[in-house]
Amino acid sequence: MSSSMDVEASGGAADERGHTMVPPKKKQIRWGLLLFYAAFMAVGTIGGPLLQRLYFIHGGSRKWLSSCLQTIGFPFMFVPLFYLYTRRFGRRKTKFFIGPKLFFASAFMGMLVGVDNYLYSAGLASLPVSTSSLLFATQLAFTAIFAFIIVRQKFTFYSINSVILMTLGAVVLALHTNNDRPPGVSHGKYFMGFFFTLAGAVLLGFILPCIEFCYSKAGQAVTYTVVMQFQVVFTLSGTIFCLIGMAINNDFQIIPREAKDFEMGEVKYYVVAAVIAFDEKFTGEKGISLALCLWGFTSYFVGEYKRAGRQVPSIEPEEVEDDGF
Repeated sequence: MSSSMDVEASGGAADERGHTMVPPKKKQIRWGLLLFYAAFMAVGTIGGPLLQRLYFIHGGSRKWLSSCLQTIGFPFMFVPLFYLYTRRFGRRKTKFFIGPKLFFASAFMGMLVGVDNYLYSAGLASLPVSTSSLLFATQLAFTAIFAFIIVRQKFTFYSINSVILMTLGAVVLALHTNNDRPPGVSHGKYFMGFFFTLAGAVLLGFILPCIEFCYSKAGQAVTYTVVMQFQVVFTLSGTIFCLIGMAINNDFQIIPREAKDFEMGEVKYYVVAAVIAFDEKFTGEKGISLALCLWGFTSYFVGEYKRAGRQVPSIEPEEVEDDGF
């Protein structure tokens, strides 16, 4: 009796077996760092498709090259990793490098993302960037479905609503394709691009819950350092996969010739450093699809925010290492 009163006085509770139920410590959100990462994500998500479409519009045709460029920036992640390593150098109580399980899992996931990069590039070669982006946004709906299957994340009203809305958005685009085909793209190539992009969204929706599953089976604390190393191996593997595709497709031999024939000039073939806008038609169907996607995204975000707010107390939680990020 006295022990249970002591537990209650300390802010905890006891379960029926006598274990102390300790509320999890709330970790302070580093808003500055979060906004910094969000800004980089926004630049990459918006600028990447624009530059890829620019490449295809002005004479580029190497889909494997376009795929490789989506992950080849991974060496930049060595900078924060090196900083973290120097901070923890000499500490014996914790290990720095990820274990074999996560290493091989990230390498395999990277090969899948290499396939996903190719599907997206092949779709973007035949679709307007606005249509491609709206289609690819449906990956959020597929993420919800695969998260339910793989990591047993329960469906809520918000996630079901998101799946339905984004599916309707894709259907609206599929039913009104005649007004959206770029000049010189046949009906067959347009539909191939449509389904390649949709397949890429499905695959990415599968990959993301798989990564969460890998973290849950890692056998080690998933810290910032672990996530960064996972991402390095992940993107390195995807880049190697695409480089192999480039070699098989003879891209390395063709790239110099393609650069000389590039409509915007050889220099801009290798470096495009400008803000680009395309004169694409934004039809009513695209407006409906965009509204449905934004509604679906908002619904999913609100659901995830509410779910994250419901924290369940854990029994004797382990000490989780803080990387300082």
